[in-house]
Parts: sequence; C-alpha cells; structure tokens
Amino acid sequence: MRPPRANGYRTAWAGDLRRENVGETPRVAGWVHRRRDHGGLIFIDLRDRSGLLQLVFHPESAPQAHEAAGRLRAEDVITVSGELVDREQGAVNPNIPTGEVELSVSELEILADAQTPPFEIAEEKGDVGEDTRLRYRYLDLRRTQMQRNIELRHRVAQAIRAYMNERDFLEIETPMLTRSTPEGARDFIVPSRLQPGSWYALPQSPQLFKELLMMSGFERYYQIVRCFRDEDLRADRQPEFTQLDVELSFVDEEDVYELVDGLMRDLLALVDIEIELPLERLTYDDVLLRYGSDRPDRRLGREIHDLGELFADSEFQVFRGALESGGVVRGFKTHGEFPRRRVDELTERAKRMGAKGLVWAEVEGDVWRSPIAKFLKPEEMQRVSSALGASEGDYIFIVADAPEIAARVLGDLRPAVADEPPTGTDLFWVVDFPMFDWNEDERRWDAMHHPFTAPSGDLDADPGSWRSRGYDIVMNGLEIGGGSIRINRPDVQQKVFDAIGLDAAEARERFGFLLEALEYGAPPLGGIAFGLDRIAALLAGQDSIREVIAFPKTASGAELLTGAPAPVDEIQLRELGLRAQKKS
Repeated sequence: MRPPRANGYRTAWAGDLRRENVGETPRVAGWVHRRRDHGGLIFIDLRDRSGLLQLVFHPESAPQAHEAAGRLRAEDVITVSGELVDREQGAVNPNIPTGEVELSVSELEILADAQTPPFEIAEEKGDVGEDTRLRYRYLDLRRTQMQRNIELRHRVAQAIRAYMNERDFLEIETPMLTRSTPEGARDFIVPSRLQPGSWYALPQSPQLFKELLMMSGFERYYQIVRCFRDEDLRADRQPEFTQLDVELSFVDEEDVYELVDGLMRDLLALVDIEIELPLERLTYDDVLLRYGSDRPDRRLGREIHDLGELFADSEFQVFRGALESGGVVRGFKTHGEFPRRRVDELTERAKRMGAKGLVWAEVEGDVWRSPIAKFLKPEEMQRVSSALGASEGDYIFIVADAPEIAARVLGDLRPAVADEPPTGTDLFWVVDFPMFDWNEDERRWDAMHHPFTAPSGDLDADPGSWRSRGYDIVMNGLEIGGGSIRINRPDVQQKVFDAIGLDAAEARERFGFLLEALEYGAPPLGGIAFGLDRIAALLAGQDSIREVIAFPKTASGAELLTGAPAPVDEIQLRELGLRAQKKS
C-alpha cells in the first residue's frame, strides 16, 4: 500500500513494515488482534487494513507503555510508536509478511476501549452462526478473510473500469427511480408524495435505458449498477445486487464475445488464473443434451449420452415404451460407492423431479449388476458400457422419459452423485437459445431472455420455431452473465410483443417511449450484463455472494444489522396517502 500521510496516529501501515525498515521508529495504529503475556514481556498483534504487526512491550525500557498494555483487550483501538527490530531467532513467523520484525513499543495511547465481541475476530473459522455474523457485520468485516474479499471485489471493479475505459466505453448512470414495467420478477415500488396514487419502481436492470443510450448515439456504454428484484428469495439471492451492464452499437455477437473474452481473462488474472481464448461456445441444445442444464458444471465430467439407438430393439418394455411414445433413454457413468440406501435416495430424488424412476447398474466385466440386467441381452449391456466409456466398478444411471424430464433429472443427478467437489476453472459460452419458453399455466409464450432480444428464423412461422440471438456465459456451473443482440426495428419488436400476447395498445402503454425511440432510427445494438457479486465470490473462492457483499441481506431479505425492513411512522404514511394494513 502507498504510505499514509503522516499524522499523530500513524506514519506507516502496520502490515507494510519489513526487515529493510529495521532501525526506523514508525508510529502505527489499529486494533488489538491478540494479546499474549509472557510473564514480563507483553506481545500484541496489531491489526490494520494492511495486515498484522507484532508489538512487544518491555517493562524496563517503557514501564508506562508496558503497564497500559497489561490492560488491553481484543479490539481495543490503539496507536503506538517505537523502534522496529528483528525478531529473535526462532521467533520468526513465516505465515505473515511482517513475520521477521516486531515493534519495540516506547509509547502507547489507547484511542478507544472495546467491549468483549460476541465472537472471536481473530478466529477466521470460528463456529459463528450467519445470523450473528450479519447482526454484528461491522465486527465480521474486521476478519482477515472478509477484508480480503471486499478488497478483491474493489480490484474487480477497478479492473473492469480500466478495461472498459481503454476501449472507449463511457460510464453513464441510469435512473434509480423509474417506471414499473414488470417482466419476470416483481418490482420494488416506491410511492410518490408529489403525485399521490402514482409509483416509481426500482430498476431490475437498466436494460431499456442502455438501449436508449445507444439510440442517443453514445455507442459504447457501461455501468457498475445496483439493481433490485422483489422475488422469492433463495439461499444465495439478494433483493439488491450489483451488475456490470454493457451495451454497444453497430455490433454482432462476435464483437460481444471478443470483448467479454478479454475482460474475463483480465479478471481471472487478478487471482492468478489463466484461461485460453477464445472461450468455447456450445449451443443451448447441445448443453442440454450433454449435461441436462443450460449452466452445467463441466468439471464434474459425467457427460450424458443419448442411448435411444442402442435400445431401439430392446425387449425391455420400460425403454421401448419410452422411445415409442416420443421419449428418450439417456444416461451417464460415474465412479464412487453406491450402497442400496444411496441408490434409493437418488431414485426418490429423480421421482420428485418428475421421472417415473431411475435405472442403475454396476459394471462387472461384460455385464451389469442391476435390477434390470435380467431383461437385457449381454450385447446390449456391452454396447451401452462401451458408449459411456464405463469399465469395471463404474456405475451407470439411466432415465427413460420425456426429453425435458430426462434432461432435468440427469442434470440434477450429475452433481448429486459426486463424492468430491470439482476443482479448476471452467468458463464457456452458451449460444443459440430458443426465443421462447411455453408457459403451460397461462397458455402463452414467455421470452427466454427478455422481449427486447432479437429473434432469428422465419418470423412468419410458429414462434416456437424462432431462435434467439441471446447468449450466456457460464463459470463453474453458474451463469455469471447474459445478454443478446437487441431488436432495432419497431416492426420486429411488435412481432415479439404479439408472440408473447402483448397487443399494440398494451405495448404502447408499457413501452411507448422505447417504441417511439425505435421509430427515430436505432443502430444494430447488443450487450450483456454480469452478476458482479457472483464473479467476485467465484474469484474469492467463496460459495455465497454474501461473503463478498459488505452489508448483505439474509435469505429472507432481512438486514439484521439495522433491523430492515421495519415499520415507518404513521405521519410518513399519511404524507404518501397510504395506510398500513396487517395481513389477515
């Protein structure tokens, strides 16, 4: 770190002092990390943002400082000065950068006393519940790992800005208070005091505004932006989150791929991970067939194979019946121990996901140990084992069902049968999505990405045949970004609205400003948005995005530190023309 401006509290960062500084008399400040009394000498580990430095207090040379040090407790805030000296031989700590030196303290000033914290700050892996950590987040953030996580997040943001600025992008802010245009998740809505009965919405994404910026002639835009979704929360979702938002004019997919490939190379380099470019591109249909998911973790292996042709003439009624009814027979092989209890649990899991059952087999030479072995010919078992690359001791899992069910179930089982977490880094594009999903409940099409994505194919044909010019980027089984080439013609935009059941009048009511802007000439445009929280968590090696967000919410959307959400004063509600009503 750059040396701080010298003042009455510090002249140096504690964690930056090294052997070359021995003989100097720096002043450092921070928190008491640990205290050790060795029956005369008192040792204090001082912590500031830069790291740890050992302080030593001698009763003979600095009696007042030594006496005061005897009263110090963990998390007291202090400033000290003294001579930096070499540690005694055998006392060197190779685990910290300052481990060869210590500060022999001559002066100590206690700046603030600390109560005993509800958990040990110095214990990085202490058994502390997440609710406690979030309730005392300002203490949790003092932990070394959390400091590293937040610093890494900062470096990610700075690397993004450097990369985009070098490529002539402009960082432009878009509104936080805008019009509600619900698509997908629910909006957070904000009442207007000055226009009673009207409401703002917090943005789920700057999507429409960034398209308008392209129509305004800025051509290259980015923003690290806060977004909001009032959706039913899952364990690793947040009602407010941060994304990197990017949009470009006069581009096609190749321009976006090349831009993002280079950005991901730079971001992964922050944690010393090298990747080969260009990133691999797989079609949506291909990843569903091979991995059962459009965001697979390919590090797991266990690629799914279509076994229909191998069982086309099978006498096993379950397989033949599935194939004759338009279904599929698919499976994968894996290693591991699968006692009967575990197989039963996997079978029940498959049934909960809609499958009629789960076929399992252990390869024993040229045949299988399996409940269905007696229904199959030896050559059938051999052909399947060969197709899957299965050998002695491997297990095979097969689902015979409708294509979407087989994909969903086998995609879920791939990680479920793993005994060890995967290692390494896998990053690739998923492209060529269908334009729409069929919404069975509402009997209509839903846009797979969003209704502003450009379609491809015959737009006069069945919308179910249209393809999307959308793309996602997947890292280690998680979608970290998604985008598309956008629609830049009002007639095409209306065709998409028609396909999802949004007539011209309703489209004009919701998106009139966008449709009007399209009529004034829009360039070919495209872009992408990344989950910055997710990228930072992956780079930090953390399972949860809460570990890289300074003040996150719980899985239920509560902020335990401040007590939000909370009731507001009745006067505030009256000013807005609102009244609180309890749920019955």
